[in-house]
Amino acid sequence: MSQPITPASTPNRFVTLLVRAGLDWFLLALIGVVALAYFQPGLGSKASPVPWKTITTVGVALVFFFYGLKLSVEKLRAGMRNWRLHTLVQLATFGLFPALALLARPFFGAEKGDLLWQSIFFLCALPSTVSTSVVMVSIAGGNLLAAIFNASVSSLLGILLTPLFTSWFLHTGTGGSQLWRLAGQLLWQVVLPVGAGILLNSRFSVFAERQKARLRIFDQVTILLIVFTAFCDSFAEGIFSRYQPADVVKLSAGMVGLYLVVFGVIWSASRTLGFSRADQVVAVFCGSKKSLVHGSVMASLLFPASAATGLILLPLMLYHALQIILASSMAQYLGR
Repeated sequence: MSQPITPASTPNRFVTLLVRAGLDWFLLALIGVVALAYFQPGLGSKASPVPWKTITTVGVALVFFFYGLKLSVEKLRAGMRNWRLHTLVQLATFGLFPALALLARPFFGAEKGDLLWQSIFFLCALPSTVSTSVVMVSIAGGNLLAAIFNASVSSLLGILLTPLFTSWFLHTGTGGSQLWRLAGQLLWQVVLPVGAGILLNSRFSVFAERQKARLRIFDQVTILLIVFTAFCDSFAEGIFSRYQPADVVKLSAGMVGLYLVVFGVIWSASRTLGFSRADQVVAVFCGSKKSLVHGSVMASLLFPASAATGLILLPLMLYHALQIILASSMAQYLGR
């Protein structure tokens, strides 16, 4: 006999439904901070008395330090053997995505279309996620060790390749002294914290594992602050005034199409190469993701003086939400 739905159990069922749909608190919080930035842009803009730049800079360094703290050299070394799988994943992340963005360039007009395409290319130049990829591979019953290796390598490659791609194709001004300035920022804000974390992994890996949930919340809060300040500046400068709601709907549809095309290409390639089912799962879920963590950080470094940073992050935010929803459904289906 089924139990009646009581007022106390209704919220739990509602939360369960949201989780199954891929709508966790973080996605709802992203929508919330964008809404807050729209109504109160002065709170997080450059004119605010709060030192948001310092806060987010320190937060980013800590995010990458804790990320390095969870990286095991032994696991990475063991995962290097499956080189065909790793090659496919990295080629998809840093080859297939940018190629699709370049092929789509003629469909975007001048001015506002050009800026929108730049934001899409920036998304395509980013590395894969770490936590989301590993979680989806685990749910789908894939090769977990290979997932950890590929997600970690992708993140490290992104530190170098994302700035290079944006410099070549978006002309972000990373030449001469600006290039050295960016390299210095990446060094002390990203590379050194990751390296320090890896060196301390043997001592504090147990601590990092125990505090995994809290560290994940810290990562998410840092991202929320970066997104909030970026959108505050964009709304304060009127960057979004040129775009209609229909443009956002079209962009969302484009992000769904991008994800499905990449997923399909990687799945077909992995089958053609004769991968095992466990490796196919790794290929599609690691190769089709894009990291909001790296995107938020790289946007603040590559476009530091641009009020359009909020627009630069818009396709990434849409893709992040859609990849979680679509990947969750696909992972659960493959897992069954």
